[in-house]
Amino acid sequence: MTATADYRTLAERASAELADATAAEALDWTVRTFGDDFIVASNMQDAVLIELATQAKSDVDILFLETGYHFAETIGTRDAVEAVYPHVRIVNAQAEQSVAEQDAEYGPKLHERDPGLCCHLRKVVPLRQTLSKYSAWVTGVRRVDAPTRANTPIVGWDERNGLVKVNPLAAWTDEQFNDYIREHGILQNPLVSAGYPSIGCAPCTAKVAPGADPRSGRWAGQAKTECGLHG
Repeated sequence: MTATADYRTLAERASAELADATAAEALDWTVRTFGDDFIVASNMQDAVLIELATQAKSDVDILFLETGYHFAETIGTRDAVEAVYPHVRIVNAQAEQSVAEQDAEYGPKLHERDPGLCCHLRKVVPLRQTLSKYSAWVTGVRRVDAPTRANTPIVGWDERNGLVKVNPLAAWTDEQFNDYIREHGILQNPLVSAGYPSIGCAPCTAKVAPGADPRSGRWAGQAKTECGLHG
């Protein structure tokens, strides 16, 4: 049996065994199972997942997709994470082309003309290349984020990227999430309180009206709802 098949079987077994696991239990399992061979993804909207992960292992690798299109506040939050959690290692995954090089090949503002291709070049490919160095990754995906994420398991097999995917916060409600931030003083991107409850690249993220779907500000006016990182 290949290592991939072994990990796929491991993920299937863990999916059942950890179906009702708390975030701490899921992260403890990840550390016990993979040691240093996993990475924690963060879009730097907040440090909830980073805080929880560092409780299980202080020197975790943190994956940040440096697309070249981020808000200054998002970059500032990334830098603040490094200061608040001095033992973590930020892994800045970058596209093969700079924004200027991409503009030269595909034309300016590809994100307006073909957002799917732009996300593929600046997010999906760099993610895949980075994840190829690990056996598992940990994400902050929650079932309440969107209908497409309603069946997210705590542990599963990421077929697209070929590794184990752990979603410790999958079952968390918005209330649980916000309570955790408030009660523990968790670092949060200032854009959240400014009306951006779901933060992506600056050109493709708009403010959300009070009470509206938090993800309605992502690719507003387009049929696109996901960047392709999680299916």
